[in-house]
Amino acid sequence: MAPPLVPEISLHLAHEAVPLWQKTEEELGEMGLPPPFWAFAWAGGQALARHVLDDPSLVAGKRVLDLAAGSGLVGIAALKAGAAGTLAADIDGFSLAAIRLNAALNAVALEVTGEDLLAAAPPACEVILVGDLFYEKGLAERVLSWLAAAEEQGIPALIGDPGRSYLPRGELTKLGQYRVEVTRDLEDAEIKMTSVWRLSRYC
Repeated sequence: MAPPLVPEISLHLAHEAVPLWQKTEEELGEMGLPPPFWAFAWAGGQALARHVLDDPSLVAGKRVLDLAAGSGLVGIAALKAGAAGTLAADIDGFSLAAIRLNAALNAVALEVTGEDLLAAAPPACEVILVGDLFYEKGLAERVLSWLAAAEEQGIPALIGDPGRSYLPRGELTKLGQYRVEVTRDLEDAEIKMTSVWRLSRYC
């Protein structure tokens, strides 16, 4: 199906979160796993994908990194907007499988990696796209520091986020805002006002 805000792209998505969540835990024999991020078009990713498709100049002809890619939505949008190449990175093995399936569904060639890119210097790319990654304190701090290092190297980073708890709003400049339809299985409302941001000191 197509995410509500990005009808140009089709994805393999789940209708309900809880049964899939339980099935994932059964498959891995492990309880307390994080949500199946790869099976849903999260608000931050939808807004960022829409932003890129509406302004292709942000990625056209450039090498793009989709960090914590989940379903691969943002990376697919970048390629459809004319990116020269996109690397979709996620440490979840299920996500990597979902990204490959979704790339094939949209007839685009995404590179995929399961490496934790936050553990090293930013890779060679020209734009970094980050959808919905500021939901845990420790992770948010790592991501912010890593993106600042990337910006210091001249690599712009765009962030799509619906106002997660650890989004560092005081350090960001809003570039756009969108009304995003989401599932009540995972969110506290059916519509999330979601923005695209960039670190203020580099705008």
